[in-house]
Amino acid sequence: MNESQGKIGRNVRLGEGVVIEPGAVIGDDVTIGHYTVIKSGTVIGNGTSIGDLVVLGKLPAQNKKMALKPAQELVPLSIGNQVKIGSHVVIYRGVSIADDVLIGDLASIRERVVIGESSIVGRNVTVEPKTTIGRRVTIQTGSYVTSDMIIEDEVFIGPCCSTSNDKYMGRGNYKHQGPVIRRRARIGNNATLLPGIIIGEESVVGAGSVVTKDVPDGETVVGNPAKPIASKKERGS
Repeated sequence: MNESQGKIGRNVRLGEGVVIEPGAVIGDDVTIGHYTVIKSGTVIGNGTSIGDLVVLGKLPAQNKKMALKPAQELVPLSIGNQVKIGSHVVIYRGVSIADDVLIGDLASIRERVVIGESSIVGRNVTVEPKTTIGRRVTIQTGSYVTSDMIIEDEVFIGPCCSTSNDKYMGRGNYKHQGPVIRRRARIGNNATLLPGIIIGEESVVGAGSVVTKDVPDGETVVGNPAKPIASKKERGS
């Protein structure tokens, strides 16, 4: 372990091979698993637990082909109190994670992401840059959360949901904009949400749906392309 210039609180438990770079700050009663790397400037709150083989505060890379270049200046990664982070997780610099968040094994959270209190980012979930996740949100296993996306409070996203933010798939000058999911909306397993759409408050997207248009508040949509479910009156029942 290298902790020569990091600040470590009381009752911190460190596994084998942990690296703590200069300027990192670790609160009290924190548990850090084997061979985890904590990059410079990272701040970890009290009572947080971190699994094995985790990287916290990673800097993004880039090449000439990338349409969205990483920000040149990123604030240090900030992790709140009582956060639980699984094994093999990578969280980039420029992320803010509130108290009581759960992040599952193999998750990847890119720069300039905000995650609100008591939210769950499930196993093998990817969260891309410039995305805001509200409080008490659940994102289940294997979902892909694109960049430039807004997920409001108490949203539920089922396993393997996929979202996108580039209308022309790298062939145009369209502004990148991910979906906006309003408060308490629910998204079913394997749903696909296309760029820029708005999923209304308290609405439901059925499993396997491909959502190409905005969904009004309180509406349930299903199918490919997703359409509203007709009421009994509309069906003539």
